[in-house]
Amino acid sequence: MGHSQQPTEVSARAVRRVDEGVDGVLARMRGLGAHWPERDGVAVFHRLYTRVTEEVGHLVDRGGFPDRRAAVTLDVLFAERYLHAVETFERGGRAPACWRPLLHARDRRGVRPVQFALCGVNAHIGHDLALAVVDTCRTLACAPEDLRDEFDQVGDLLATLEERVREDLMPGPDLLELADPLTHVAGAWSIERARSAAWVAARALWAVRDLTGVAEEMRARLDEGVGLVGRLLVTPLVPAQPR
Repeated sequence: MGHSQQPTEVSARAVRRVDEGVDGVLARMRGLGAHWPERDGVAVFHRLYTRVTEEVGHLVDRGGFPDRRAAVTLDVLFAERYLHAVETFERGGRAPACWRPLLHARDRRGVRPVQFALCGVNAHIGHDLALAVVDTCRTLACAPEDLRDEFDQVGDLLATLEERVREDLMPGPDLLELADPLTHVAGAWSIERARSAAWVAARALWAVRDLTGVAEEMRARLDEGVGLVGRLLVTPLVPAQPR
């Protein structure tokens, strides 16, 4: 099985994206999702993530980060991982394993909107965030510990994403028969655990950055592990048959 096409170094294109700032990311996001149907599984995640990115931009403009440059670099390179995966897939390429469950299930019947959203959050936090920290360290010539404040603040905003997913997309009590298995699936995933794991993974990847083979193997295993969780999150849920 071949490895997915994902950058392991910070490309010159990604560095140019940093210069475009959060506004540049938002312009790309709005353009990318403009043609997707409302019920498309990727579109469900994309709308929520766009809203969170807008809030990051507002916080940057208000001077809400201790290090503006570090915050913008982390946010842009973080978003770049997601945008690169989707754009690669839409061109007919092979996306990272963590994103394939969502991309392949985007129009699958029996998968609820909250499942699509959590699958996207799982891929982006569980895989992309760790690699984005490493990308940012390479770009700014710093260590992960230097980014801890920015990591935590971005993570706090992402935590609101999970809250919105559960509040806006979970079915109401009138759909209790459906909500029973859905609550089980949705409750099995936690953004706090994913954030903590991403921070550990980022530090580990940074520690072995000069051991090319080991670092590549760690990235591949991280990608595959997050992808496995994503496959479970988009398991079709069939409403119970009436008795």
